[in-house]
Amino acid sequence: MKDRLVTLVGGGGFIGRYVAQALLAAGARVRVAQPDPREAWFLKPLGGLGQTQFVAADVTKPDTVARAVEGAQHVVNLAGSFSGDLKRIHVDGARAVAEAARASGVESLVHFSAIGADVNSPSRYASTKGEAEAAVRNAFPDATILRPATVFGREDRFINRFAGMIAMSPVVPVLRAQTRFQPVFVGDVAAATVAALAAPDRFGGHVYELGGPDVLSLLELHRWIARAIGRDPALPALPDIAGQAIAAFGFLPGAPITADQWKLLQRDTVVAPGAEGLAALGVTPTPLAAVAPGWLVRYRRAGRFAVTTAQA
Repeated sequence: MKDRLVTLVGGGGFIGRYVAQALLAAGARVRVAQPDPREAWFLKPLGGLGQTQFVAADVTKPDTVARAVEGAQHVVNLAGSFSGDLKRIHVDGARAVAEAARASGVESLVHFSAIGADVNSPSRYASTKGEAEAAVRNAFPDATILRPATVFGREDRFINRFAGMIAMSPVVPVLRAQTRFQPVFVGDVAAATVAALAAPDRFGGHVYELGGPDVLSLLELHRWIARAIGRDPALPALPDIAGQAIAAFGFLPGAPITADQWKLLQRDTVVAPGAEGLAALGVTPTPLAAVAPGWLVRYRRAGRFAVTTAQA
């Protein structure tokens, strides 16, 4: 990837920043494209002089996307959202990126989808992700589609959200306690992205489901986090009728879950049996316990001076 120009659409987001770092470390030139490029300027010091570029682009405005991919050899579409007009962002936006990549003659395109993407899903998020995959395939058949499970890392809004709740309350009710997750480390997702970009002849046209080595129910995950930060809250599993009631008011400020997220929780977020994943891309999955305690320290009562059950 040395000296290759890669456009990262949505490159300043949580996953994007790690993809950018991995590409910069590999010697690539990175062009970060998003509506407000200033929000990604924190990436500037991570590369050499001139190695990082920033452009304004919005996936709902195809002309801006076309300018963002012009001259690039590789493109990654990381644009996504859990709110707003999901069809415009996920489906029309993905189509715009794929069509611009094809028109510009890029060598490889990596499109970020999600485990559970399914045009027939009752969840608007999952159904539009499924529609987006079809749109990308139609416009750029050799695109590599990555479907990560729930991604964790220092800046995530998943492990950190639960850790914050557990640290603040002696009782933390758990919605859909039996739903299983297979969280994947953001650094592994970034490594998989670089591998896919670098070898389109090998990985192009394929779909990869990216999951970590740990498969935990939501209740087990809460218990693991509690041990990691030295807390011992009560973790009652809420009945579904209570969860549905809470989700029904998900539009309210501060509500813990939206109605669409409740629909997503009705199925496990795990790699499908027989699906190709990180191993096929040459990446060894990282366990939660190998990296998460390093940043979860801030949720301990005594910070770095605490001794926790997970460490003992």
